[in-house]
Amino acid sequence: MTTSDHLSISGAELGTLWMAYQNKTMNMRFLEYYIEKAENPEAKDILESYYNKESEHVETLIKIFQDEGAVLPVGFTEKDVTPGAPRLYDEMFDTMHLRMITAINMGLFTVHLSMAYREDIRELYQRFTADAQEAYDQTTGFLLKHSAIPRPPYVTMPKEVEFAKNKQYMSGFNLLTHKRPLNSVEIAHLYQPIEANTIGMTLMTGFAQAANNKDAAKVFFDGKELAKQIVTKLSDVLRQSDIHTPSMWAGTATDSTNAPFSDKLMMYQTSVFSSFGLTSNAIGSSFSLRSDLPLKMAKIVQDIFTFSKNSGQVMIKNGWMEEPPQAQDRRRLSKGQTNK
Repeated sequence: MTTSDHLSISGAELGTLWMAYQNKTMNMRFLEYYIEKAENPEAKDILESYYNKESEHVETLIKIFQDEGAVLPVGFTEKDVTPGAPRLYDEMFDTMHLRMITAINMGLFTVHLSMAYREDIRELYQRFTADAQEAYDQTTGFLLKHSAIPRPPYVTMPKEVEFAKNKQYMSGFNLLTHKRPLNSVEIAHLYQPIEANTIGMTLMTGFAQAANNKDAAKVFFDGKELAKQIVTKLSDVLRQSDIHTPSMWAGTATDSTNAPFSDKLMMYQTSVFSSFGLTSNAIGSSFSLRSDLPLKMAKIVQDIFTFSKNSGQVMIKNGWMEEPPQAQDRRRLSKGQTNK
């Protein structure tokens, strides 16, 4: 009887494996640079541990592609990072960046697991997710220990269970009624993008300074400004409920203008962060019960989508966007032609 390990991978599995290869080869390039520059021994151990796991995962992916007779994606190579380049960020940012990478990976590979049917592919995504969770826990603990990231706002602990008594609970626009304070679920989904975009501002600042391509530099500058706007808008919502938004003292860009990364690598990382922003804000909108919040989130999603579209056009223009494997064009084949 044929086992699932000997079944050909499906189109869905091929697509997610291709995405995993892009993601992990990208992560390795950033980690190579951060490991070279790391000064804190504990941070370096965390970076090296995740790098070694990503390297093992890439080797597994290569074997799967080879066994299936699929061409190996290009992804990102040693050519996309410049050893010896000056430090682009301060010493805490490497761990902050890895924390964001693993936060994205936890969600991404959980979704990929839900699209996998072959047993070995399911096990692979379980391993990807577990390794990302471990690194996320390590980076969070390290940054909190060094007070490099603030904790989310606190609220008074509830003493009793309450149920919404009228429709005003969902009101956010009526000028004649008082907006209720934010609930803890809404606070959580507001604070997460504030933190992510604060780190994103720093990332884009460094990218904008280091970019060699003018179009890419503009994308990074626009990304920094967009992240700043998102932080301001969402922080204002918290302040309206008398909730203070803590600021970060660590994780800043240096004054270096020398590129440690290729424009292609920086653009792809920007694309990944944009996709994460679209998803997290859409989820936040769905869990917000006060009527003004989903509209604020929707406007942010629209702005991120426009930015992401512009970024994609720059990637295509410069030949940086690698195409995923695609289905045969049956219409073209029926005319005696082949995919090109």
